[in-house]
Amino acid sequence: MAVLCKPAIAVPEYVITQEDTLELARRLHKDHTQLKLVLRLIEHTGVLTRHLIQPIDKVLKHPGLDARSEVYEEESKARVPAVVRQALDQAELEARQIDLIVYVSCTGFMMPALTAWLINTLGFRSETRQMPIAQLGCAAGGAAINRAHDFCTAYPDANVLIVACEFCSLCYQPTDLGVGSLLSNGLFGDAVAATVVRGKGGKGVRLERNGSYLIPHTEDWISYAVRSTGFHFLLDKRVPGTMEPLAPALRAVAKEQQWDAGNLDFYLVHAGGPRILDDLSRFLEVPPEAFRFSRATLTEYGNIASAVILDALGRMFDEESSREGHRGLLAGFGPGITAEMSLGTWTSTSEASE
Repeated sequence: MAVLCKPAIAVPEYVITQEDTLELARRLHKDHTQLKLVLRLIEHTGVLTRHLIQPIDKVLKHPGLDARSEVYEEESKARVPAVVRQALDQAELEARQIDLIVYVSCTGFMMPALTAWLINTLGFRSETRQMPIAQLGCAAGGAAINRAHDFCTAYPDANVLIVACEFCSLCYQPTDLGVGSLLSNGLFGDAVAATVVRGKGGKGVRLERNGSYLIPHTEDWISYAVRSTGFHFLLDKRVPGTMEPLAPALRAVAKEQQWDAGNLDFYLVHAGGPRILDDLSRFLEVPPEAFRFSRATLTEYGNIASAVILDALGRMFDEESSREGHRGLLAGFGPGITAEMSLGTWTSTSEASE
């Protein structure tokens, strides 16, 4: 069975606090007719700190899509390799033992994808398969885990590397003044994460089942408007309420495994905002403490898009509270509105060593 191993996470060195964000909003948008609402929404995100790949004065400038694309490529090549090496070390594998690289990012674009550069640079075999995922947004972390699971189901001896590289600050648009856009300016952060799914052996979450669900006719609730100035993030005010229709989908996937989604040992979900976690607690009938890993990610790093679920997983590893056979749910939510869900059982015993 495929095992999701301990992830590696890195956040950049430039830090912005919630108070910094509020002060910027007051200064830059002092004449905005809904400034009080924006400030209140930012305060209620629960995001205390975020990490950025550039100082805030550079983030606030828009040098053009060409320049931003150059920054994305430079920064990804500078920051991803160390995270990949750490993830491989933690999975006790070498680059040549990886059969597929799933690379997820919705905050920059390269062709060929960074996977080609990684293969040529870090010692992966030329036969390594590539799967870039660019258009699932925050759900892509869950999708990457699920596609890795599928691959290892088809090829039981295979190993898959997952890389999430999200530089949300490169999507800042100074002319976007809607409430949703201004809220996003106080919510998203930058991060790089990587993990390995081993077809055999490994310690971590043994993947049992996965599924996907799309809420009908919600395509325009989370989206990018792609313009000459880059990606313009669009966030509908109805998005925070999406857990009510998605909770039954989570329950349905668990039921297929003959599990009760409201009675599991761990929950690792995408923390798009505090209401997502609060509503899941209510609709799944689990205590708020069940989402402590996701909430910690949101508080310390903000919404780091597809990397959230990997960071939450890393926090569970670090807590060392999971025991053999503990059952859990992983889920990423994003544009569509799409949920990518998986079920797993904690294993501390490597099959390879038995």
